[in-house]
Amino acid sequence: MSVRCQRGSRNGRGNPPVSLQSSIWPPPNSVGFDEVLAIVSFIYRIWLTAGLAVLLAVLPSIAATAQSPPLQISFPVRAPFRFVAYGDTRFTDPANTTDTNPEVRQELVRAIAGLRPAFISFGGDIPFNGFSIDDWKVYDRETAIWRQRKITVFPALGNHELKGDMSVALINYFARFPVLQENRFYSVRAANTLLLALDSSLDETTGAQGEWLSAQFKNIPPDVDFVFLSLHHPPVTSAGDKTNGRGGSSARPAEQQLAAFLEQQQKTMRARIVVFASHVHNYERHERGGVTYFVTGGGGAHAYPISRAADDSFQSQEINYHYILVEVQRGKLRATMNRLEMKDGVSKWTQPDSIVISCPPKR
Repeated sequence: MSVRCQRGSRNGRGNPPVSLQSSIWPPPNSVGFDEVLAIVSFIYRIWLTAGLAVLLAVLPSIAATAQSPPLQISFPVRAPFRFVAYGDTRFTDPANTTDTNPEVRQELVRAIAGLRPAFISFGGDIPFNGFSIDDWKVYDRETAIWRQRKITVFPALGNHELKGDMSVALINYFARFPVLQENRFYSVRAANTLLLALDSSLDETTGAQGEWLSAQFKNIPPDVDFVFLSLHHPPVTSAGDKTNGRGGSSARPAEQQLAAFLEQQQKTMRARIVVFASHVHNYERHERGGVTYFVTGGGGAHAYPISRAADDSFQSQEINYHYILVEVQRGKLRATMNRLEMKDGVSKWTQPDSIVISCPPKR
């Protein structure tokens, strides 16, 4: 699939788009001469003052934190179109049935391939261990059908992508998604939508990512009906820290700040904001301040029921392996949760939740 990419500045103004084939690597204009000179000079100073041993120790951290200028991807699709959102697959040795459910994981991959969606918005925790090349090889093998059918994947970094040696983990990650040009956060323009993929291991509302996100919302094109955010850690969830017996599932302060930012933005926007997060291994749907929040962490990682508030839009005390099918038209979309239950090797599919979201017409 050929896509068009352009480099954006921090204030949201981009350079002229360049054509990019996913087989071109490295990209022709990913880093300017000044940036290269600064990096080389910095490395040379470390070598002069501290020696080779220190330089070798520092280089992985440089690679792990680097982000090239903001990437804007133009995806060639017209409305109506449909895409899939889901996450938390934890591709690993199929013999591991404790941390993941390989039967469910593989059935979900096959079902998504059968849909032939325009793209997949992947909410992170793709491999069980991002440092493990073996886990990534399982991903390569089990999702080969997606590449055969030319289904594009737009991922967001999860905590499992960064497990182990982060620099090696990121090398494994970016090797699978060269279209990202080593960007940990980026935007995708697809027909009447804008997808903003965030790295929730970084603060979403401050620093470089926060500045970029703010600039994106200041420059929403007038013909955009929906702004999608894809990230791993959920801004809104009913799950608590002890929900799964392993801890770490409730909304963190950084994501709570992100929710407050989004709800403030929604007050002055025509386009509707829709958030797809993962991390919690279940399904949730919430609406706060005009923003719709989905939790879609049912991609195959060990699932667990969660306690739900009385006002939750979706009520279920079951585990919910699933994906979300998003069908986009001009001015409205339908998001449907497709739930999978496996019994004795036989799949049973249901659609227990669906919502239509409409965008006000342009004035």
